[in-house]
Amino acid sequence: MSIQVETKDCTSISDAELAEMADLCAEREPRFDIGFLSKQREEWVLVTRAREGNKLRGYSFSTLERIGGTPSLLIGLATVDRTSRADTVLRAMMGDKYRRALLAFPDEDVLVGTRLLGADGFKAFAGLTDVVPAPAQKATGEERAWGRRLAKRFGADGRIDDRTFVVSGDGCEAGGFDFASHKSEPGVEYVTFFESVDSANGGRLVAFGWAMAEDLAAGKLGGR
Repeated sequence: MSIQVETKDCTSISDAELAEMADLCAEREPRFDIGFLSKQREEWVLVTRAREGNKLRGYSFSTLERIGGTPSLLIGLATVDRTSRADTVLRAMMGDKYRRALLAFPDEDVLVGTRLLGADGFKAFAGLTDVVPAPAQKATGEERAWGRRLAKRFGADGRIDDRTFVVSGDGCEAGGFDFASHKSEPGVEYVTFFESVDSANGGRLVAFGWAMAEDLAAGKLGGR
């Protein structure tokens, strides 16, 4: 059965739909509950949901905006169900986001940023250019500055180590990209990025990359 993806304004999502979304990870970490998701509904612009038949398989809250003039796709929170089709769901969700990014920012490179909970989350950046952090690469001054900008946008101003891109938790529930691949284990070089991430305390890893204009226009990214 194919994966169907729908994106709509957060203001149009109902409490019943939020409850269905909360059920997706109710039995496991990060346990995004309905109270927390209702706050995300207020903080973000778009909600994307992926379904397999009548079963919800993934969702995300995001926005398309400019940060200092730079076109940006920011994913505040995302969860993909832990099934054998998790990678397919991820590709479908990201493909829909890139389609919308192309419509919003035609002929422009787009920064894609989020907070990761684990190394598998780097799969969301498949096909992007200059993904940060990257194994065996020291971040440039501009990349570190982007890390600080994104941390501020995600409500963690002053809590990021701009050399490791690790955001320290403050004991409060935090959004992030929750994904575990069913097909392959992440490389150890990516796992090491999370050695100092205290996810239980709200710690996260800020990560970002660039969706190039020509790749967006050619439909090379995500599930397209």
